[in-house]
Amino acid sequence: MPELPEVETVRRGLAPVMEGARITAADIRRPDLRWPFPADMAARLTGARVERLRRRSKYILVDLDTGETLLIHLGMSGRMLISTRGADQPLAAFFHALPAPAKHDHVVLDMEGGARITFNDARRFGAMDLMATATAEAHPLLASLGPEPLGNRFDGPYLAAALKGRRTPIKSALLDQRIVAGLGNIYVCETLYRAGISPKRHAGRLAAPRAAALVPIIRDVLNDAIAAGGSSLRDHRQTSGELGYFQHSFQVYGREDMPCATPGCRSRIRRIVQSGRSSFYCPGCQR
Repeated sequence: MPELPEVETVRRGLAPVMEGARITAADIRRPDLRWPFPADMAARLTGARVERLRRRSKYILVDLDTGETLLIHLGMSGRMLISTRGADQPLAAFFHALPAPAKHDHVVLDMEGGARITFNDARRFGAMDLMATATAEAHPLLASLGPEPLGNRFDGPYLAAALKGRRTPIKSALLDQRIVAGLGNIYVCETLYRAGISPKRHAGRLAAPRAAALVPIIRDVLNDAIAAGGSSLRDHRQTSGELGYFQHSFQVYGREDMPCATPGCRSRIRRIVQSGRSSFYCPGCQR
């Protein structure tokens, strides 16, 4: 499932062609994805102007001038792809019709200016919903989320206090969306490696300074991944259709039995299962 860097990469790709533009046509090509689409979704989207695209955890939020917000969740295999016949393309392409929707193109939004936004989802685990912008944070998918790891509310004192007394492993605590929103398995594994903390260590046994020191490491890992366009292990694509490249920078994730990348360390990366998820770590560097 796409994690924060992948969703943020998609949001940044969509923003230049959606923000400030009107949705001239909305083609809803099936009644549901993971859940049914909201009533009259096509009519409620058509003619609306996009005021802002933002991200909350692993969700893209599209604020409209109608007072509603479109929530987009990519699920396991969802992709938001942009196609265009704008004036920057060759003259023949400018007059050529946009391609017909493909088999798994479930929602198609035509924007003024010529861009087409297509939500493609082969497994149909994604979701879309419409809600009042003024009360968007109360939506069931958003209401219990913790602070954004790249935001000002997420700082050292907050994380130290949130972890204090917890008996769960630090890996599980950082995956708890009520503590910090948007972190997933890949980036928690990479964060703990950079921090030198074993995923098995109990969260509540981390000294406050060491817990607080996780905050800048989390931000560095996420920003590095965003700069690389996210990680493409199976389904993730940027809005251009290109792959992300951060998977080439993994230091532990998916590297079971491979040598540790830390100079002088002779250990090999191990994999364990925690709460049904694979954790990758170096037993020599992470304590």
